[in-house]
Amino acid sequence: MSRFLATLLESATGPDRDLRGMTTGEPREPVRRSWGEVHREARSCAEALRRPGADGEPALPFGGAVGVLAGEPAAIAPCAQAVWLQGGSVTMLHQPTPRTDLAEWAADTVTTLKMIDASMVLLGAPFDALAPVLMEQGIPFRTLDSLAGDPDAFVADAAVADEGDTALLQLTSGSTAAPKAVRITHANLHANIGSMVAASELDVASDRMVSWLPLFHDMGMVGFLTIPMTVGLDLVTVTPVDFLGRPRLWAELISKYRGTVTAAPNFAYAVLARQLARVDDGELDLSSLRIALNGAEPVDPAAVTAFTDAGARFGLRPESVLCAYGMAETALGVAFAPVHTGLTVDRVDAESLEAHRRAEPASDGPVREFPELGPPLPGLEVRAVDPAGRVLGAREVGVLQLRGEAVTPGYLTVDGPRSTQDAEGWFDTGDEGYLTTDGAVVVCGRTKDVIIMGGRNIYPTDIERAAGAADGVRAGNVVAVRLAAGEGRHRESFAVAVEAKGADSPEAVKAIRDDVTHRVVSAVGVRPARVAVLAPGTLPKTPSGKLRRAATADLLGTAG
Repeated sequence: MSRFLATLLESATGPDRDLRGMTTGEPREPVRRSWGEVHREARSCAEALRRPGADGEPALPFGGAVGVLAGEPAAIAPCAQAVWLQGGSVTMLHQPTPRTDLAEWAADTVTTLKMIDASMVLLGAPFDALAPVLMEQGIPFRTLDSLAGDPDAFVADAAVADEGDTALLQLTSGSTAAPKAVRITHANLHANIGSMVAASELDVASDRMVSWLPLFHDMGMVGFLTIPMTVGLDLVTVTPVDFLGRPRLWAELISKYRGTVTAAPNFAYAVLARQLARVDDGELDLSSLRIALNGAEPVDPAAVTAFTDAGARFGLRPESVLCAYGMAETALGVAFAPVHTGLTVDRVDAESLEAHRRAEPASDGPVREFPELGPPLPGLEVRAVDPAGRVLGAREVGVLQLRGEAVTPGYLTVDGPRSTQDAEGWFDTGDEGYLTTDGAVVVCGRTKDVIIMGGRNIYPTDIERAAGAADGVRAGNVVAVRLAAGEGRHRESFAVAVEAKGADSPEAVKAIRDDVTHRVVSAVGVRPARVAVLAPGTLPKTPSGKLRRAATADLLGTAG
């Protein structure tokens, strides 16, 4: 049995199995179930999966790959555990939204399921109504509410999983792009969970996680379901729909349950900061929060400051913010800033960075600011290399590479498996960055997104932060995209897309364009080739709410 699964079973069946668990159903009908109860339900599901269903649904072959399409964490937790008890792998499928074309979604899902060689789909609320779509496409499935077996009849195989067996297949592309899945082995998962628990100083007896993160994203599935379920940590969890419908709920749950650990992408902290500004004194108590992890997208110091300033009235400590660097290719975490230190910003000389690819500490003149993301997690190595593969020194900017037990051995693609590591075990992240003299990781941006103008390397985040400060622009809804030379452009340039409530007014649009252009030129010294002012809700986003840069570039082909 793998170390990951052995640890999970120890928490689920040990003497403390009923002391802690997961609370779901907020804010309507909160229900708490201990991890022992979740495990008993998992055994019931696993026993049912071993045999065909009452209506002839197929049994799950031992070690089969399973796609999961469900929204409720209360259903997903025992379902995932049941698949692991059967030696299988879990793939959280991309979820359709009310605006999704179901025929296109079904075709994309079929492609994904063929890619992972899935044995079946496990279908749960609120997606039960998609059963006819799956039937029409010939996709075998079982509904979660039909998996009621005898938990006492299930006996787990002692050799249920080896370290190299696949535990998770994490999809990394949107539902309209060619799918690709990161293969996370039991050894990868065990290594990354252990290092994240150590780096964040998690205390099983006293910590309580609060989350709204989507479970089809690695931060949600690994960080805020698999970790608490594996180590036996208290968890309060709702769905992204609950958060997006009422963002203040996130803070209310931290206050009500005395949450100590939470996490979200940067945009969510910006949203919550605006919500907290409307809350009366004394309505919330955020003093229990010791870790507010900010990761999954570039960390904006201004958004962090807005969040901590807005939360100060409710006892939020600024040192609770923990900036992090992660990716699905390591299961989740790569580097965590030290706990209890808060946001640390590295201020570097803009000319040295952009012209000479060195992050020299700033003195006079223009500066660029990057959050320090802390040292690599235990068991991981991080280095920066130049285009020729030369290993760079401290504060030299290059492509970041990783090595360690948590790093995935490869991807599954529509063209077959693909290795992720070179002969020495290094994985190329595609991110540009550097290491400080103290060994902290700093990420500047994606290599493919860097804008090169006049021999300078300009990062889209610098443009986006400047444009986002313009009057009328919706916070967190700005994208800068690279425009290659050609089509009337003599050199590479860039465009900026912003969302604004005044997008239907020609006068407001002109004022916003002028303001954005002025702020961008002041910040980075170059003028955008185009500024597109769009209506709220126009910019393409992932299901977890992150802006999609490539899709925005396609949109700008027709946007005004």
